[in-house]
Amino acid sequence: VQLQASGGGSVQPGGSLKLSCVVSGFDLDYYTMGWFRQAPGKEREGVSCISSSDGGTYYAGSVMGRFVISKDNFKNTVYLQMNSLKPEDTAVYYCATVPPSECTYYDGLYLYTGSSNEYWGQGTQVTVSS
Repeated sequence: VQLQASGGGSVQPGGSLKLSCVVSGFDLDYYTMGWFRQAPGKEREGVSCISSSDGGTYYAGSVMGRFVISKDNFKNTVYLQMNSLKPEDTAVYYCATVPPSECTYYDGLYLYTGSSNEYWGQGTQVTVSS
């Protein structure tokens, strides 16, 4: 099993980046996937997830309306389109498989931080700075 994340880089505030996560060794059709991030000195944060069962998408409040998660099962790839980037989005971003039960909102919030993820990709650095 491999998850290969790419697409990070440096961008000015207000800019956009699109992260990609190419998976191999399992069928993306049957796995719920997510993106997570960790900034220096901060705890890991769940950014977004996409359900394998119905394609439902969930977002952390801090990225709602700015980030979009999607996937292409034929290309075995999960994407994270990040728009209107802010300095506080600076972090290492990781893709991972997510237990389906964790890809949901609790009281309207996406709170899952990845503690039960089975597979992780290597991180890709996103830096937002002027």
